Amino acid sequence: MAGGLLALGWLAFLWLDPGLAPYHYRLVSEGGVDKFGKLGLDAWPDLAISQHEVQVEGVDQPVAVAYVARRDNPAPVMLSWENRSGEPLVFVDGKLSELTALASAITKHVPKDAAILAWWDTSRQIKLLTGYETVFLSHLGEPFIMPSLWRTKRGAIEKYERSFWGAPASAEERQKFQRFADALVADPKEGVAMLRELTGGREAYIAVHLSDLYKLGLMRPDRLGAAYKDFPLRGGDVHGLSGIVKRWQQDNNYVSYSVHGLAENLVRAYFLTDAKSGNTLLAQMLPFTTTNPLELQAVQLVYQQGGYWVYKIPPA
Repeated sequence: MAGGLLALGWLAFLWLDPGLAPYHYRLVSEGGVDKFGKLGLDAWPDLAISQHEVQVEGVDQPVAVAYVARRDNPAPVMLSWENRSGEPLVFVDGKLSELTALASAITKHVPKDAAILAWWDTSRQIKLLTGYETVFLSHLGEPFIMPSLWRTKRGAIEKYERSFWGAPASAEERQKFQRFADALVADPKEGVAMLRELTGGREAYIAVHLSDLYKLGLMRPDRLGAAYKDFPLRGGDVHGLSGIVKRWQQDNNYVSYSVHGLAENLVRAYFLTDAKSGNTLLAQMLPFTTTNPLELQAVQLVYQQGGYWVYKIPPA
């Protein structure tokens, strides 16, 4: 249904104005943390929060809802993204409660002067909530996550995203992020050596999330085969869900999977589509049916909560 609504909205938009992005962010509400109590941000009372709906011309309901935060720096940071379109769109959904727990754990377990590596959007969230130095500070917008009907509008979409989020990246930062992606698809020993280069030999940590697998697969499809599918969780029947996910894996000839609860009644399963993908550094740092992060020797596990896994990068 949602995919059909997107298609109708897309056709209507092409008729009205083929030169602009096919959606826009509409401000719904803004204020302090106390106005958005359900977000659980009481520990960060100095944040300014705004809620935006992602609107498509010709579609009555928003295709996504975003909660955005600012502190001092006028460039906004995406904190929570709820995709309602039925297709991958701009960001990958996550759980804000897991992000805030991650920020608290970093403050507790990671030295203040350490360097932190994470996907660029996670990096910006960590920087906002902890004040710690992250290697990536800008809105990089990679990979390009859009429904297939919108991919021909990539230039217009990227221009619109840059204008909304600000914090433009330098050529050097973009190059570093490409190196970061290469490290994650390398074998663990080689990948960790590449991560050390990015942090200049300083004490460093890396935070990864299950959703990074999908994003990395879009950026490096020749090195990492990844997919995901959402499954309803009815009545807390975890065993029944496990059987359904395994059947989906077998029917699609995928080799491994891991699951992440997005909501009380919704689970997202991430899949490795081929055996070689399981040998990459990122896959080894995540809990798939063919991997065991607790046995990984290349990095040292220091924290795990929900979809997040945080490792210390050992010195050379």
